[in-house]
Amino acid sequence: MKWRVVSLIAFLAVLALGCKESKTPEGTQGAEETKETGSEEEITVLCGASFRPPMEKLVAAFGKKTGVKVYLSFGQSEDHLPQVKIGKTGDVFVSHDPFLDYTKEAGALLRAEQVGFVAPVVVVRKGNPGGVKSIQDLAKPGVRVALPNPEFSTCGEMLFKLLEKKGIKEAVVKNAGNAVFRSHSQTGNALTLGTRDAGVMWNGIAHNFLDAIEIVPTPYEYDKVIRVWVIGLKYTEERQLVEEFLDFCKSDGKAIFEEFGYVK
Repeated sequence: MKWRVVSLIAFLAVLALGCKESKTPEGTQGAEETKETGSEEEITVLCGASFRPPMEKLVAAFGKKTGVKVYLSFGQSEDHLPQVKIGKTGDVFVSHDPFLDYTKEAGALLRAEQVGFVAPVVVVRKGNPGGVKSIQDLAKPGVRVALPNPEFSTCGEMLFKLLEKKGIKEAVVKNAGNAVFRSHSQTGNALTLGTRDAGVMWNGIAHNFLDAIEIVPTPYEYDKVIRVWVIGLKYTEERQLVEEFLDFCKSDGKAIFEEFGYVK
């Protein structure tokens, strides 16, 4: 009986040794450990909702190059800002002027890279039935216009100041009627449905409607310039990864944002 117990113990020892050696082929254990470590490299980006298309492409390119995971949290910049101020959420903040200044004032700025511009653009239905070739043409009789509301939109505020400066505000507002919209998407939808002939909206959002509308090239005549920033947050616990991401934005970000229309 005793020899059977000894034999059984010896058999189990050999079996355990064999399982241990066959669990990971030679040379692959280190690779698995590296992969596991790499999977822990991740940062979170608080991103203004209007920058979704270019940021998704930029993040995908960065992930392919580095293997770092970047999580995008979309929302309005004014909703992200309180999180930045308390310093508990996110590693990077993507927004536009003046949110870089707000981040700096909160003591949360690590460093920032400019990747593009937010600018008003004149848009028309495909084929340009109203013959609109300039901002002045928005005042032409019979042109059905859609405008951003200056009470809710920086774009609207900039536009109405320019219209007033040019002396055509009254005529353009008359052509708009009740089509003074709070949302840029409303302008895009109005042109897509054919209820409006022309309008003004943010450049990047206009690119989401290019299957149904056209952007009219016009000189930049606005007093204000609004830049798009990728902002590293000082309180991040992943400073090295954030610096690496900012470097990538510096080298590749402008070209990607330009592709999606964020130019002036």
